[in-house]
Amino acid sequence: MYQNQGYPQGGYPQGGYPQGGYPPQGGYPPQGGYPPQGGYPPQGGYPQGGYAPPPQPGFQPAGYGGAGYGEPPGYVPPGVGEDGEVKGFDFSEKSIRRSFIRKVYSILMCQLLVTLGFICLFVYHQPTKIWVSRNHFLFYIALVVVFVCLIAMACCENVRRTSPMNFIFLAIFTVAQSFMLGVTASIYNSDAVLMAIGITMAVCLAITLFAFQTKWDFTTMGGVLVCVLVVFMLFGLIAIFLPRSRILTLVYASIGVLLFSFYLIYDTQLMMGGKHKYSISPEEYIFAALNLYLDIINIFLYILTIIGAAKD
Repeated sequence: MYQNQGYPQGGYPQGGYPQGGYPPQGGYPPQGGYPPQGGYPPQGGYPQGGYAPPPQPGFQPAGYGGAGYGEPPGYVPPGVGEDGEVKGFDFSEKSIRRSFIRKVYSILMCQLLVTLGFICLFVYHQPTKIWVSRNHFLFYIALVVVFVCLIAMACCENVRRTSPMNFIFLAIFTVAQSFMLGVTASIYNSDAVLMAIGITMAVCLAITLFAFQTKWDFTTMGGVLVCVLVVFMLFGLIAIFLPRSRILTLVYASIGVLLFSFYLIYDTQLMMGGKHKYSISPEEYIFAALNLYLDIINIFLYILTIIGAAKD
């Protein structure tokens, strides 16, 4: 016989069976365990035959205003588009892209300020200029440091993506590169250096605005730029063994300014992403700032070479 489970002795109460249905035939308890004490369904009006699973910690049950379970037909959760795409978490979102660009330009501005400080020190401080002219080996030490840091950041993904290691390598590279630029600028007249700085700022600003506004996609020209750069480097190696000529220097420096101006457009659009075919990852903010810094530095050097050759 069915054992006593909270019902009156002698059977079921008169007038019918308890709520929840009839007892199973054969006098055996239902499979899966006995019904809950009291025989009543849980409050809230859940359907017979089971209980709705309890909400997970940290989540609010879905429904109308959080009062019940289930969603109406056509219900779309907040942050999800009609096509099922999650909104606000895509890398192409303007907010994320703008934050990435601000970070890159903040790093770039710090690099340029350090470089400008070194240039001013070596150009306007006469004892420093004399000290550098007597210790040429420092220039070659800085050159080795620049190449080591550059190769490490370009080839080792962990170096340029792991913080604070990436900032340490970038800081060492920036100081060494700024030292080399200061030594180079100390050879020229201070007026020529100031003129080169002003022209570089104007050129870079114009090129950056063009890269942001133009509909042309320069990110597809990476292969062409690499080929032109290789030819340009070979031309520079050959020019070392040729007789020194003012015309040759002007031509070489002019090609250099034009080439790295295209590189500045290319690297700027890689950073912008969006409608362009290729873009750089948001984790590569160090690499993006490094590319822009090298483009600007090369433009400055070749403009300084043009001004120096024109004044000779």
